Amino acid sequence: MDTQRSALLIVFLFSLFMLWDGWQRQSQPPVAAAPAADAVAQSPGAQAPVPTVSTPAGAADVPAVPVVAQKTATRVVTDLFIADVSAEGGSIIRLELLQHKAGPEATGNFVLLDNGGAHLYHAQSGLIGEGLPTHKTVFQLPEGELTLADGQDKVELRMTAAGGEGVTVTKVLTFTRGSYQIGTRYEVANASQAPVSAHAYFQLLRDGKPTAGGNAMLSTFTGPAFYTDQGKYQKIDFSDIADNSAKFVNKAPDGWVALVQHYFVSAFVPPKGADREFFARKVGNDLYTAGVVVPLAAAAPGATSSIEVPLYAGPQIQEDLVALAPGLDLVVDYGFLTIIASPMHWVLEKLHDMVGNWGWAIILLTILIKAIFFPLSAASYRSMAKLRVVTPRMQQIKERHGGDRMRMQQEMMELYKTEKINPLGGCLPIVVQIPVFIALYWVLLGSVEMRNAPWIGWITDLSIKDPYFVLPIIMGITMFVQTKLNPTPPDPIQAKVMLFLPIVFTGMFLFFPSGLVLYWVVNNVLSIAQQWQITRMIESGKAAKT
Repeated sequence: MDTQRSALLIVFLFSLFMLWDGWQRQSQPPVAAAPAADAVAQSPGAQAPVPTVSTPAGAADVPAVPVVAQKTATRVVTDLFIADVSAEGGSIIRLELLQHKAGPEATGNFVLLDNGGAHLYHAQSGLIGEGLPTHKTVFQLPEGELTLADGQDKVELRMTAAGGEGVTVTKVLTFTRGSYQIGTRYEVANASQAPVSAHAYFQLLRDGKPTAGGNAMLSTFTGPAFYTDQGKYQKIDFSDIADNSAKFVNKAPDGWVALVQHYFVSAFVPPKGADREFFARKVGNDLYTAGVVVPLAAAAPGATSSIEVPLYAGPQIQEDLVALAPGLDLVVDYGFLTIIASPMHWVLEKLHDMVGNWGWAIILLTILIKAIFFPLSAASYRSMAKLRVVTPRMQQIKERHGGDRMRMQQEMMELYKTEKINPLGGCLPIVVQIPVFIALYWVLLGSVEMRNAPWIGWITDLSIKDPYFVLPIIMGITMFVQTKLNPTPPDPIQAKVMLFLPIVFTGMFLFFPSGLVLYWVVNNVLSIAQQWQITRMIESGKAAKT
């Protein structure tokens, strides 16, 4: 296989990768109509039914407490959040992340949980048991706004509701300084004469609209995900929930439930050791819930029982996710090459700790990868250089035996043997590196650290396209130089195709994240230097012999 075929193989594999990526994008649920503007007044999130459990939990699931039409909310302000909490169920109906900007095409901070702005996305919870409050029950909220004051480590929002005769339920949301975890605790005070048994459910309600920021070239997963030791990490498409074809482990002694989107995640993580039931269902027009039901220890007469399940709602910071629960770091979407991409991200983090800038960290990572593959690249370039030297002789063979293809192939093979050229030498090293390139593509695409991360000058966000297309143009120029370093294909058509490829790739990279294009530019420059040196050495050695 010669150099031209190697290059065409790379193009073919890259095209397959882009087709596969496009197929994933095509399989996403269709975009639905935006929710009604008066979402707050109509409390659309309340249409989600109260979950049930397969194990007996008492009598009726739905409490006798009537649903009150009046909706009020309170606000909690911390160093990381502005959280709006509804009186209806004590649900978090809006969560603004103060440390993350909305994006290059929007102003303000990023809003994860939303009450009908860009999305309908709530964190809900409730109790299952006779007379106990659900996410539809109106809680009594404290007066005013809660703020995490200077020097204060945490702030608690306590909300109360009746839980039947002699039973009072308090829902407590705990916000801790510097943490994206929000403690969600239920305290059931039983002043009645009978024990109170219940289950607690925690669910994430969201519409099926994909997140903003995606484009035809870049697509990421948005939807529910479950993790158990038995089933491991399981992503569920909204469309599978809609047609009841979603498959996941629904009973386990461990695991968590999450709603995943590009760069961010919200997840309920029940404590270890408690049996749990997972569920996912469509509850309205393009509206879905995914959640978990856990048992609450029975509250004896005169006693109080409680349960707490943390909600993680924030950026996909891997070290935080790893510390919270097994498998939670898998929500960072690295595609099917996670086994390569995860350690690559770890190295990138360490490099960032050294230089303090993600752009320079990408450059150092590129140099490191290039150094690791230096022997393979050198073998490839040596093969190309040798082919470049014998190209005139190959052209002569073609001219002599162009009408006899078998004879021409025999002469070519004899030439390879004489000059000790391995026809696969230019191809195999490149094929081995392709998984690494694809893994790095996913690392740069999925790492929230790249979001709003500047490099130099005009590159103010490595996660979006170069606003002036400088890096893609440089990438195209370097690719053209590489093409000129390669042996010229004897076939004129192939030669024209090879010269046209840099233009095609430049067009593709115009809309890629600038961090990814930066990697490609640095890799091309290093490759040119290595290939030029090897080609020069071989050609000078050949000239010396002659």
